[in-house]
Amino acid sequence: MNGVAAPRLTDTSYAVLALVDLRGPATPYQLKQLAQVSIFHFWSIPHTQIYTECSRLAEAGLLDERREETGRRRRIYRISAAGRKALNEWRADPEAGMYELRDPGLLKLFCGADPAALARTQLERHERRLAEYEGMMDDALPAGMRLALEGGIGHQREYVRFWERVLKKSSRGPRAAATG
Repeated sequence: MNGVAAPRLTDTSYAVLALVDLRGPATPYQLKQLAQVSIFHFWSIPHTQIYTECSRLAEAGLLDERREETGRRRRIYRISAAGRKALNEWRADPEAGMYELRDPGLLKLFCGADPAALARTQLERHERRLAEYEGMMDDALPAGMRLALEGGIGHQREYVRFWERVLKKSSRGPRAAATG
């Protein structure tokens, strides 16, 4: 970062920095595995973006990169002092932006899918996810992770309630479903 403009950091940049900070030295593949059991439940990142973001953050001096000498010569990243500083500043900023909702079920519902058929599949998915989240709840989790999980549980409960209502209304006929 000597004389070079600081890179524009996105929420995904900070997510990758946080994963490296949490995991310690890791390959992008290891970060992807960690993300799959943690943040992917509420923050999706295309797998390929983890790889490119690690490289970009290393070029910016926010991650240190080491390459294996033998074998597959994988890249191993760890958070640098500058990366930890940027991550801590981001964590300390209470501004979190607006919630982004990208729900394929709601999109299909809006675009005219059969409400009853859609509600049945969505209800099953959200009930499974709710049970999964409730099974993950553990008082030993760090406070931030536990609170994020509670937020996920609340969202899933609301989705279950919503899709139950859609299913109930759609089973009364098209007029009842349309008028709510």
